[in-house]
Amino acid sequence: MKKEKQPYFLVIGLGTSGTSMAKFLCSKGKTVIATDIDASRKKIAEELNALGIETQIGFHDQKTFNLADVIVPSPGISKNNTFIKTAVSLGVNVEGELDIFSRYNNLPVIAITGTNGKTTTTTLIGDILKSCGMKPFVGGNIGTPLVDHLINKGATDVIVAEISSFQLDLSTRFRPDVGVLLNISEDHLDRYEDPQAYETSKWSIFKHQRFSDKAVINESIKNFNIMSKKLESRIFTFSSEDTLINCNAKISSKTIKIITQELTHIVKTNQLKELKGAHNRENIAAALLACLAIGVDINKAVKGLETFKNLPHRMEFIKTIDKVSFYNDSKGTNTDAVIQAIKCFGKNIILILGGREKGTNFSLLINDIQKSVKIIIALGECRALIKDTFKNICPVLEVLTMNEAVQTAFDKASQNDAGEPAIVLLSPACASFDMYEDYVHRGNDFTTLVNALGDK
Repeated sequence: MKKEKQPYFLVIGLGTSGTSMAKFLCSKGKTVIATDIDASRKKIAEELNALGIETQIGFHDQKTFNLADVIVPSPGISKNNTFIKTAVSLGVNVEGELDIFSRYNNLPVIAITGTNGKTTTTTLIGDILKSCGMKPFVGGNIGTPLVDHLINKGATDVIVAEISSFQLDLSTRFRPDVGVLLNISEDHLDRYEDPQAYETSKWSIFKHQRFSDKAVINESIKNFNIMSKKLESRIFTFSSEDTLINCNAKISSKTIKIITQELTHIVKTNQLKELKGAHNRENIAAALLACLAIGVDINKAVKGLETFKNLPHRMEFIKTIDKVSFYNDSKGTNTDAVIQAIKCFGKNIILILGGREKGTNFSLLINDIQKSVKIIIALGECRALIKDTFKNICPVLEVLTMNEAVQTAFDKASQNDAGEPAIVLLSPACASFDMYEDYVHRGNDFTTLVNALGDK
């Protein structure tokens, strides 16, 4: 028998996103209950309790789910969660943070998604807009929840939002003025039933756009021709492939040629020293097209690019010790990111791989590792799987700690008989949660250990 719903919002998950959502809904006069199965969230619960928000910590109560008027899951919580599915079967509504944000937001939105490069491109766009005199709020999956803008509105004139597939999965009305799709490669197969489901999720960023909106898309994406024909918005494309001659941004190793109905402009990539590799040239092209789509002057936009500093944990150079250069790419949590990182260098790479795998097909790395990697240091829960995958490709050394990984990599790099410069690259192709809080924690540990090597 269906139970009578109660007029409260149930926020599930009290990480950064869920905590901000609970506070925002409360500020709008809504009755809010917040729940998190993690018993360590008690301090956050006390903070919410002081605002009049009821909390349920260390457990989930199915009755609380069933009686809610609206369930608001944090992005990390699947809509297939058993508690949610049971409540939905009883008629309870589910809304994602993007839908709630959209209901209250009245500013134009540039939204960026893709498997790799989201944070770099989001930051690029924000920096370009600032250099052009605009006042962007930069948030979303990049770390600052979008509702934080709604809670503390400042002198903002545009929203620049990094959007994950998990956020898109929970959205039924999110409509960005400019949507950006950078790339799609295999990822999160622990969450999606197959690669096609993940691909569909990424394309859904354009689902609610209208003819007056803009879509910036990598034309090299698989099924571009099929999926793009379904969109109502005006499409701007970019690509590194020479065969795609009608792109709005044609990318080569030396230039990015922007061609739209309104202008033609050539950007020389040697002016952009902080952003190495073909993948970053694609990020730059996407950022420029997104900014042009909302009317930014191209010359001012390029000027903003020239002062951009690369982000931590994304192909971040740490230091060189005895001809061994260390790079922190802790954000490289899938195989495509690792491939792009390897391609930034020649040969003689010692690659630190591993962590918690996500249904990862490590064999996708074989070709690039065979060409460029001298030794693999296998770390974390899936080190045995990594060794089994690459044992016939190059030497694979298993280690238990990051300290051991860094020291082993340095020792092996220093033994290079030819005396050639060596690269030690942390690009793990895995999540960090077996050993660390997140990729930032992992990258910081790597950086600290590398810097300690130079002090010995």
